[in-house]
Amino acid sequence: MTKDGLASHRIDWEDLAELDPLWSILTCPEARYNQWDKDEFFRTGEEDIQSLIKNVDRLGLPLSRSQAPDFGCGVGRLTRALAKRFQRCCGVDISEKMVSMARELNASFPNYEFLSNDRPDLLIFPSDSFDLVYTARVLQHLPNPSLVEHFIGELYRVVRPEGLLAFQLPSYIDLRHRLQPRRRLYQILKRLGGSKVALYQKMGVFPMRMTFIREKDVVSLINGVGAKLLKVEADSLAGPMIESRTYYAAKPARAEA
Repeated sequence: MTKDGLASHRIDWEDLAELDPLWSILTCPEARYNQWDKDEFFRTGEEDIQSLIKNVDRLGLPLSRSQAPDFGCGVGRLTRALAKRFQRCCGVDISEKMVSMARELNASFPNYEFLSNDRPDLLIFPSDSFDLVYTARVLQHLPNPSLVEHFIGELYRVVRPEGLLAFQLPSYIDLRHRLQPRRRLYQILKRLGGSKVALYQKMGVFPMRMTFIREKDVVSLINGVGAKLLKVEADSLAGPMIESRTYYAAKPARAEA
């Protein structure tokens, strides 16, 4: 796995961070063109994490609530809410602009940090580092299924034994939505010298992609890394027109020597 597969992805998200960062993180028709109210935006993160915690409480994991990361943190929508429930939280994102905004917007909160990472791995974190690893509305934007699968493996690697990995991913996207004409047109016109702002604000095109992996293949991947699949739940996190799932997988305790 090389950095080359992420180079264009990083550029896309630096563009999105410049054009409409909050909407790029949480697409909502009425909030497009920088219309998100910041307080409302962060309130949605609190609601999402509250729902997540109810689910993990029912599963009985993780056993400890010391540390949690927010993979694909953007400006910290979920990081802020996770940090209320864990002693430490680390938001990580491929976009340096997003990370810079996250630090600014969350400067008054003491128990988390934000890091940029454009590596094709999560080696900035040691193995077995986190009690709960959660990511939503992130893996779906990676360039291809192989990279998605690779990062699922990396997310599982950094889960502590008796910890929990929870992640959301589309399970199917129909052909019409797979074509992504707005993204393709944005890329073509940008290469021809078009203004990023004009392309987005006047033509309504933007560089966001969508990727999916079928549920059976995700389940096989989870089993293949040695995780114990606890739950698969249908969700609407990829939008009303795309089938999506949230997966909950536990890392077993280490066997006694």
